[in-house]
Amino acid sequence: MPRSEEATAFFQAVCSAVQEIPPGRVTSYGHIAKLIGTPQRPRQVGVVLKHLPSDLSQRFNHATVPWQRVINSQGIISPRSAQEQPSGAANQAAALQAEGVTVTTSAMGELCVDLKEYGWFPRVLPSEEADGDGVGESSGSDEDEEDES
Repeated sequence: MPRSEEATAFFQAVCSAVQEIPPGRVTSYGHIAKLIGTPQRPRQVGVVLKHLPSDLSQRFNHATVPWQRVINSQGIISPRSAQEQPSGAANQAAALQAEGVTVTTSAMGELCVDLKEYGWFPRVLPSEEADGDGVGESSGSDEDEEDES
């Protein structure tokens, strides 16, 4: 089924924003949603990343969009459905570790990243910064985030 114009625009905005996350850094689903102007849609950001095409001829695909750099707002790699992606969280952790990100396991068995050390929470996307007027990047957890998945 073809995507609507709105769905296509959202998909492209998410993928373009995720491509701007530097290697070795992570951000949250909610922060990507906020950066693209839809702060109420963090879950849909996750859906976009879950359904990235594997077809390398597509402009946005698993190889061109660093999906592994997006985690939840608590710094936890979101678990996947055991039926759909039984090793998804472990694969994401391995991809992050390959970029130099330290991934730990919590007492609850969750795979975690320290957002204070590896977090990427710019106020605007670098591609949208007009003139570098100090609006730029901040590290660590963004105090405005609340309900991302």
